[in-house]
Amino acid sequence: MKETMYTAALHVVVLAAGSGTRMKSSLPKVLQPLAGKPMLAHVLNCASALNPAKVHVVFGDRGEQVRAAFAHDQSLNWIEQTQRLGTGHAVRLGMRDVPENAQVLVLYGDCPALSTASIKKLLATDGLAALVSRVPEPASLGRVDCDQQGRIRAVIEAKDATMEQLQIDLVNTGILTAPAALLSGYLEKLSTNNSQGEYYLTQVFEFAAAADRAALAVHTCDAIEGFGANDTWELAQLERYLQQRVVKGLCTDFGLRVADPARLDVRCEEIIVGRDVSVDVNVIFEGKIRLGDGVRIGPNCRLKDCDLAAGTEIMGFSDLDGVHSSGQCRIGPYARLRPGTELAEGTHIGNFVETKKAKLGPGSKANHLSYLGDAQIGARVNIGAGTITCNYDGVNKFTTRIDDDVFVGSNSALVAPVHLGAGATIGAGSTINKDAPAGQLSLTRAPQRSLPEWRRPQKK
Repeated sequence: MKETMYTAALHVVVLAAGSGTRMKSSLPKVLQPLAGKPMLAHVLNCASALNPAKVHVVFGDRGEQVRAAFAHDQSLNWIEQTQRLGTGHAVRLGMRDVPENAQVLVLYGDCPALSTASIKKLLATDGLAALVSRVPEPASLGRVDCDQQGRIRAVIEAKDATMEQLQIDLVNTGILTAPAALLSGYLEKLSTNNSQGEYYLTQVFEFAAAADRAALAVHTCDAIEGFGANDTWELAQLERYLQQRVVKGLCTDFGLRVADPARLDVRCEEIIVGRDVSVDVNVIFEGKIRLGDGVRIGPNCRLKDCDLAAGTEIMGFSDLDGVHSSGQCRIGPYARLRPGTELAEGTHIGNFVETKKAKLGPGSKANHLSYLGDAQIGARVNIGAGTITCNYDGVNKFTTRIDDDVFVGSNSALVAPVHLGAGATIGAGSTINKDAPAGQLSLTRAPQRSLPEWRRPQKK
């Protein structure tokens, strides 16, 4: 059970109706990718960590795409905002299914860098409270005017601010919490008397101050947490911030050793790292990653959905997708391992070798220039350079079975379905389309001939 720091049931309202025209993209703003998943996914993950009673998502522009992206999560309550009348209007819609005795937390679908630590600070307050940040160059961000006790007198949108108010460096993130009944009362009083002609959510702070119940300003743990992304440049800056935060966590929590934190990208749903794991530059992690003790990853590698046993070494420029190793092995450089690849203790996949649904037993090796697809390979097998398993006839896939201690000579084609018995030897340059008996040499070479009268053609 997750820890809960509030007494009333928590309902989270996420505003995700923005069009994101400055992104210049066919994707809605909240679906823009960030650290391997949509921006909105980061926000929903943060909300989920708080163990809320319900999460309500207010969607709008290209809403069918947004809902489809999160169709797997049946717990979300989707609310459509057909008219864009401002943040106050969106929150009012989002609260239509929130009980009056609940605690409300308002989040934004385009603020993906928010930490649970900052939210927990916010939720530890009573009454109305807002999350704020102090930044040196507030630009177009809303300014927060506080009294000496840190209570909010008003939040002024930059477009409506005076020159004096624009000098304030305390800015509003838009994120707030309040008892549902209190917030609903304020939302009913909102007006559109502003330069945008919209219902500003920030007007609730004026109402609270006027009622002598001024909201408390709670500072984020890191100023950049409350920043959103309105265009791809801001999105790129958030990407770097999130990557640094994730890599720092891997270093401090697991002891991961990285050559350069700025050149490791973690785009994972889940990552587990053992002791003494080292990662060189320009490495990308995707999906679900598990790295055993002492795993070493060379430069310019991509790993997706990999489970690598202790002591495994990935040499540079290798691409691994869906790989499982059950013992110490060596991969690369320039290897491409596709889903279904399983490697036992002591295996070696060398340069320019591709595997797909291939299982290699202990001590087997394919050192260079080979393709192993739909292959079951025993122990201590040697795959010579240029060997391919011909597993596809244009319609169906077939399996090649290679028993223990087989030696396959270079430039051989194994036409599946075919079985090479234990200890068999395949002569270099052979095309094997029949089972090779155990312990015997099998080859299909044509007789070599030399033509003494032949002359090489000459240019005229």
